[in-house]
Amino acid sequence: MMDTRMKCIAIDDEPIALSVITQFCNRLGNIGLAVYSDPQVGLEAVLKERPDIVFLDIEMNDINGLSIAKLIGDKTAFIFTTAYLQYALDGFDLDAVDFLHKPFAYDRFRQAMEKASRRVKYMKSGEARKVIIVKQEYANVSVPVSDIMYVEAMENYSKIFKIDGTCIISHSNLKGIMDILPLDSFVRIHRSYIAPVNKIISFNKQSIRLSSGKTLPVGKQFADNLSNIMNKISNQ
Repeated sequence: MMDTRMKCIAIDDEPIALSVITQFCNRLGNIGLAVYSDPQVGLEAVLKERPDIVFLDIEMNDINGLSIAKLIGDKTAFIFTTAYLQYALDGFDLDAVDFLHKPFAYDRFRQAMEKASRRVKYMKSGEARKVIIVKQEYANVSVPVSDIMYVEAMENYSKIFKIDGTCIISHSNLKGIMDILPLDSFVRIHRSYIAPVNKIISFNKQSIRLSSGKTLPVGKQFADNLSNIMNKISNQ
């Protein structure tokens, strides 16, 4: 049984698949489920209702489930349900909670829902702003924002340098990392760098110095914004 009632939407152009998901949700209990066989109508419902969890088929006639997942954003947890294993890595890259390979059994479905429930509870809690979840190789890694010394771009990846000297290489690019960091705590200083404002001990239009002693360059297009943010903090 789920601890709290979850609002869920299932999108699949196969009625049998929707029937299975409905039966399994009924067995779990405490779930409000709406199902859609028309992907476009289902997407509209997701964007309007903002459910906790979305079940997504991938190969559908009118729209690809991966495209829907990209439109949903990071405020909703989603689980892919598909017969095509080749999409598993794509689902991982989109930060899916789980990937259910059809036909899947109830126990496997229950495991995915337990993971999704934990994700939803985390997103709704105040802890969501205290850590970020990034993908490193084939695992999701939790990084406390207070541990981040700076972030550096590395082609389509990012290197997250921590205060203990270790480094995490994330599958996300620098923009993706900036999007999940607390906006009031981090600043983009260069096309290749992000820094936490509380670890900047000195700055000018060319560079910053961090509390670790590390010096990072400041890009021309970022200098004014950096100055505004740091001056605002100093006047508080």
